Amino acid sequence: MRITDSKLRSFRVARTYREHGQKVNCVDYSSNGESAVSSSDDDSIVLYDIREGKPTRTLYSKKYGVDLIRYTPGDANTVVYSSNKLDDTIRYLSLTDNKYIRYFPGHTARVVALSMSPVDDTFISGSLDKTIRIWDLRSPNCQGLTNPLGKPVCSFDPEGLIFAAGVESQAINLYDLRAFDKGPFARFETRFNNRFCDWTGLKFSKDGKQILISTNGGAIRLLNAFNGSVLHTFSGYNNSKGVSLEACFTPDSQFVMIGSEDGRVHVWSTESGMKVAVLDGKHSGPINTLQFNPRYMTFASACTNMTFWLPCIDD
Repeated sequence: MRITDSKLRSFRVARTYREHGQKVNCVDYSSNGESAVSSSDDDSIVLYDIREGKPTRTLYSKKYGVDLIRYTPGDANTVVYSSNKLDDTIRYLSLTDNKYIRYFPGHTARVVALSMSPVDDTFISGSLDKTIRIWDLRSPNCQGLTNPLGKPVCSFDPEGLIFAAGVESQAINLYDLRAFDKGPFARFETRFNNRFCDWTGLKFSKDGKQILISTNGGAIRLLNAFNGSVLHTFSGYNNSKGVSLEACFTPDSQFVMIGSEDGRVHVWSTESGMKVAVLDGKHSGPINTLQFNPRYMTFASACTNMTFWLPCIDD
């Protein structure tokens, strides 16, 4: 089924779950689209069966807290996540027996970005200690370290060959994973009009041609991934309190979506830059996190509640 403007406008809330007691800080889908996981500031991790459309299990990370939860590539039974409480170690957890497989110590301040390679066991993390570290799921030792000289957000490209680092909310550095120690091979400067606006996330489109910058302000920006030129700046959604709102691409790279402070989801065309839909999710608070399913025509949005959306077929 193709994703179109009219299809996106037809999306309605299918299910809402109140499994978490506090803000949902992250949602991720497994690569086959059949499972989802959410993490919350109440230290809980909830697993969902997407085909059944319901939560299946709740786990807890009481001692360390949980944030930035990510499925490992090709495996819906293991996740990696950062801590938001006790320390800055990254943890690799088996969901089947709720046991840690490995710890990844090294960061000396809170981890604010985590990106899994789409092709192998590599992942990268960005921290308030102003470093990006490169890891391999099979080893607790850091495989490499780059120092971008500022608070970094980071993401792998869809082929896992390069990664982008957003530095101090003003520039994107591109690194070749195999030669990251040589420094960035490209750098794009881009500044928002609001100088008090911090970058909170970076994402590549699935086709690798675009980079999306999320912020805690009232705008997000789409760049050409090859030359850094600004394609579109999207605004017109509520975020007066400086909340970190997650934006995402649809899997076909044709649309960009973000939640807002008032519980609505805004959708734009990446080609025209025009807003194509505003969807009311009846969320009780800001939509902190938003993800489109990589395989199925559904997406998830979350405040303290977790909401799954489906299109109305007869529209």
